[in-house]
Amino acid sequence: MERKIFDAHAHYDDAWFDEDRDELLKALPDEGVCGVVCNAVDLKSAEVLKGYSEKYPYIWFTAGFHPENLEDMPEDYLDGIKEYLKNEKCVAIGEIGLDYHWDIPRDLQKRVFEEQLRLAAELDVPVVIHDREAHGDTMELIRRYRPKGLMHCFSGSVELMREVIKLGMSISLGGVVTFKNARHSVECAAEVPLDRLLLETDAPYMAPVPFRGKRNDSRKIIYAAEKIAEIRGMTADEILYITADNARRLYNIK
Repeated sequence: MERKIFDAHAHYDDAWFDEDRDELLKALPDEGVCGVVCNAVDLKSAEVLKGYSEKYPYIWFTAGFHPENLEDMPEDYLDGIKEYLKNEKCVAIGEIGLDYHWDIPRDLQKRVFEEQLRLAAELDVPVVIHDREAHGDTMELIRRYRPKGLMHCFSGSVELMREVIKLGMSISLGGVVTFKNARHSVECAAEVPLDRLLLETDAPYMAPVPFRGKRNDSRKIIYAAEKIAEIRGMTADEILYITADNARRLYNIK
């Protein structure tokens, strides 16, 4: 069986890839990677990722404002996101959400997150949600808007995962599931419905054991797939096939 890796969330525009980006991206399909969704953090990064999607058939991209990238956000930023969504390879609004780990005004974060959720509902497109130390406020807005899309690099409890699933969203897991202290991720991997599970790297971050602390890339999804397969009594290739199909369905990729 040919390996089928679909990386639901990566950042190949990160400076960590500057030395060998083209060489790596050219090689990934030969390593079993059939798809990657590269996530923007602002309009500038969306433009860069659009270029990658034009160069590499297996790459798609998103457009949106990450909570850590609001400082120079233009007033008409929603029009910019709309413009990118006209591109057939722009498959979601993301990466959006809340991050209370950093000292960023929470009122501003919530306003921008809500505006992007409202736009997603208006245009009927998925969202990619970032939630760091902000479960309460994130869930309040998800309950209000009930978006389709995924909770990226999900770090919440099983109880929170159940609510996310009930609200119609999917869960994306990655290298964290291989960490020794990743109790929540392991519990969620055991229980999340298979039709709502996606795999991601968050490359270049969150590399799995045995590469923890090093640069991550889409090939390393196999380590998360093997761990989840072990937890669920399946094979890694079964997990890869299921999650690849789920990603294509969620992002409406034919």
